[in-house]
Amino acid sequence: MRRYLTTVIFILIALLTYGCANPAANKPKATVANAAPEKDSPKPAVAETLTISPENSKVEFVAAKVTRSHNGSFKQFTGVVNLVNSAVEGSRVTIDIETASVVTDEEGLTKHLQTPDFFDVAKYPKAHFTSTKIELGNAGGATYNVTGNFELHGIKKSITFPATIQVAPDSVSVNAEFSINRQDFGLVYPNKADDLIQDGVVIKLTLKVARAKP
Repeated sequence: MRRYLTTVIFILIALLTYGCANPAANKPKATVANAAPEKDSPKPAVAETLTISPENSKVEFVAAKVTRSHNGSFKQFTGVVNLVNSAVEGSRVTIDIETASVVTDEEGLTKHLQTPDFFDVAKYPKAHFTSTKIELGNAGGATYNVTGNFELHGIKKSITFPATIQVAPDSVSVNAEFSINRQDFGLVYPNKADDLIQDGVVIKLTLKVARAKP
């Protein structure tokens, strides 16, 4: 009987571990540092201003606890790409995200994320990202390393993450999938249950903004 119970417990643990693997484990981790100085100079005259909106872009995330993972997104955000000389390097991206627009695959979780336990949307209504540097990545081609200041939950830090960026005659597209540590931005559930929440959160950015016709 004891051997049977031991086997059952082992199987349950194995299934739990397999079924609840952290989705951030196999994603590149964003490098986090102190916030960097931002460029206050006016937009160069040669820059194109391209608008980021929910109509042409997506801001999504995947978070997990020990029992399962959850898909989420933000439905309201605005931003711009200042494209300089049709080149990625030297260009700039800014985006403001309305934290109250968070939506997940469970209504109860959506409402909980809006409370002071997590995003505290009443106190911190916006998250903000401003790029400070975009460099060609080691892989070359359309792969770049994007560095910028990310402010979330009242905490601003510099993050660097890989992105595939393509400049076409009619559009600019950005695709990125990386992980951040929620605790770096003070997203800590004030309860013992925080131990059951994975620290790694996958961020998915899908942007495709139109360029004006020549």
